[in-house]
Amino acid sequence: MTETNWAGSHAYSAARLHRPQSLAELSALVAGAERVHALGSRHSFNLVADTPGDLVSTSGLPRDIEIDRDAGLVRVAGGVLYGDLATELHRQGWALASMASLPHISVAGAVATGTHGSGDRVGSLASAVAAVECVGADGETRSVARGDTDFEGWVVAVGALGIVTHVTLDIEPTYDVRQDLFLHLPWASLEDDFDAITGSAYSVSLFTDWVGSDVTQVWRKSRLDVESPGLGEPGFLGASAALETVHMLAGAPTAAVTQQLGEAGPWHERLPHFRMEFTPSRGEELQSEFLLPRAHALEAFARMRRLGPSFAHLLHVTEIRTVARDQLWLSCAYDADVVGLHFTWVRDLAGVTDVLPAIEDALLPLGARPHWGKLFTADATALARAYPKLGEFQRLRAEVDPTGKFSNAFLDEHLGPVS
Repeated sequence: MTETNWAGSHAYSAARLHRPQSLAELSALVAGAERVHALGSRHSFNLVADTPGDLVSTSGLPRDIEIDRDAGLVRVAGGVLYGDLATELHRQGWALASMASLPHISVAGAVATGTHGSGDRVGSLASAVAAVECVGADGETRSVARGDTDFEGWVVAVGALGIVTHVTLDIEPTYDVRQDLFLHLPWASLEDDFDAITGSAYSVSLFTDWVGSDVTQVWRKSRLDVESPGLGEPGFLGASAALETVHMLAGAPTAAVTQQLGEAGPWHERLPHFRMEFTPSRGEELQSEFLLPRAHALEAFARMRRLGPSFAHLLHVTEIRTVARDQLWLSCAYDADVVGLHFTWVRDLAGVTDVLPAIEDALLPLGARPHWGKLFTADATALARAYPKLGEFQRLRAEVDPTGKFSNAFLDEHLGPVS
């Protein structure tokens, strides 16, 4: 097969790609495979979704979206894209607490890799999971719900435990959001008032190149049903309000980004950075992300500013976001409120690979954990120090997949082989 990821930076090495049309077809396929792995919306930048055997896309399965109004839950097929789920939820008067910057990603894939939006009190997408249904190594379907033994290991599972067919998510009544942007926030303001800045709206993102004299952009997304402190609008701690729509990447078309300039609208059309109907970002790029306890955020910023000149030629932009803690074993926010540093690189794999060790040497000692779907180099030994529950996950993995049917080179390198 010659399939590639979304950025075109990786060609999958799998022998075959399957798109089963029914759960029975999927179960038979998995039961008969020697090696198999799920393929989502192809937004990963590493080998997490590859396999030497059979890749399986669940996008051909029925696109179930079943709302339980009394329980405040939605059961959704894993191959459904978040943008499509959000549109249907809003149509029926419901909402999710968070969205990632891209609505183009599959529910199962985003959950499995710990993908997130931003907000001091907002958890990752995985933190909303109430139940997971997947086809295991024997082809049988298993359901694990919140409160069940080892549930916290089943949610952010990087495809290592089975092929996820459905996810049940917490939902809430729909709400409106306004998005206000500010330009050129002085670094001194960020250092003095970081907590106030990230707490100034429901969701806050900051964009920087690390080498300039200021933080280039601040994106503030405010829920209209939640009071947000203004912090001196139309100015913002030395930043100026944007008077026209802007993109975080210089020169990129602004038609692709969601409505800004304070115009209120539905949550699913403001919380993501990008519109569902447009190709997100530039496509030909690479990404890395590291999330660390927010107590170490300012030290991390200082270290990145010192390193910035060494990788400026490779960097489009870095986004700084916050995520509330959870108890999911392989979540980047496990047991800590975290700050994420998301690097969008030019598509130079060799160059990025060369600079990542220095970035990891600076951030991992601060407790940073790499996003499972982005580029990083830390091996299983380094990640065992970052993820206290990695040993428990390996125990669960060995129990449900003792032959390593769902394993691949990425999982063996970064988690350790099944034992």
